[in-house]
Amino acid sequence: MRVLPHAFVLLSCLFAPVAWSAQPSPAVGETHGVAHTASAAVRDAGHSDRVRYTVWYPAQPGAKEQPLTIGPPGAPLFKEGSSAVDAPVAPGRWPLLLVSHGNGGSARMMGWFGTALAREGYVVVAVDHPGNNGVDPMTDAGSILMWNRADDLAAALAAVQADPVLSPHVDAGRLGLVGYSAGGFTALVAAGARPDMGRLVAFCKASPKDGVCVPQAENPEMTFERRMAAVATPELAPWVAKSAEDRSIPNVRAVFLMAPAIVQAFEPGELGRLEVPVSVVVGEADSIASPGTNSKVIAEANGEARLQVLPSVGHYDFLAECTALGRERVGKLCEVGADKGSTHQAAIRQAKELFDSALR
Repeated sequence: MRVLPHAFVLLSCLFAPVAWSAQPSPAVGETHGVAHTASAAVRDAGHSDRVRYTVWYPAQPGAKEQPLTIGPPGAPLFKEGSSAVDAPVAPGRWPLLLVSHGNGGSARMMGWFGTALAREGYVVVAVDHPGNNGVDPMTDAGSILMWNRADDLAAALAAVQADPVLSPHVDAGRLGLVGYSAGGFTALVAAGARPDMGRLVAFCKASPKDGVCVPQAENPEMTFERRMAAVATPELAPWVAKSAEDRSIPNVRAVFLMAPAIVQAFEPGELGRLEVPVSVVVGEADSIASPGTNSKVIAEANGEARLQVLPSVGHYDFLAECTALGRERVGKLCEVGADKGSTHQAAIRQAKELFDSALR
């Protein structure tokens, strides 16, 4: 989810089966790249077609990791773990995970998850969704054209496959999707579920106080009325008309969702026909992506989906750990009802169980 405005400036300062290595690497490497996709230019405030992505991967032993944080040097707001920038990749071909962040979030905000799975023997690719991330200006298009976020994942995948350093170590035939909050919607679209945005509009008219229908803390000016006005503009209407197109990414074998949102946009049949295993974790106290209108809908529509509901856990518990300074400055995003470290470990265990079974 997007860091609140008073932290925005601080964030900008950061800135067929194939054999794999038998044991995960104890070290995690990190590198960055840029992909390109046409829909990014519509969503990005500067009309750039660039999609930034971060890759965490098993590194060769001895790589020297540094703390991975969000915030200005010496005064981090969030702590993510650690990684070694541009460290050599460990020998082997590793399964690959594509990660989509929440509304106004960032690849870096998902570092706690990405580094943990990389340490378990996965290459993890997380993107910054144009016009809807915590570093760049938010745009109406970025907040509305959520289905086009799947384009970002596909573009980042293609870029990694073309990378001369990474590609020899990636097995894109063993591919998993990961999504948090709005990223859960993205992952479902990338897995092949086609949204019906008219269904979402009808839901919000009937349930205007549902967490996905009200303005979010990350973008409080984006009201339902503003969304409806924007989708009718000449700039966005042609893109909205294509919302139900198939944007599935080939070779996806499993989908892991954390507190998925905007599930109301899918007909139950779309969720039920997904042929890959789906595993969902959500907090019982989530008032942003209510389990009853999101996660449980997935489980009810798809009898094969696994659902874990964590007691006392809220929506923002799946964000990175806050520092003391972060709790002071960021406010709501750092308020939790349960131990965040335990929540993270529960999500990591569930994801590892899913992907070890589906991708190994």
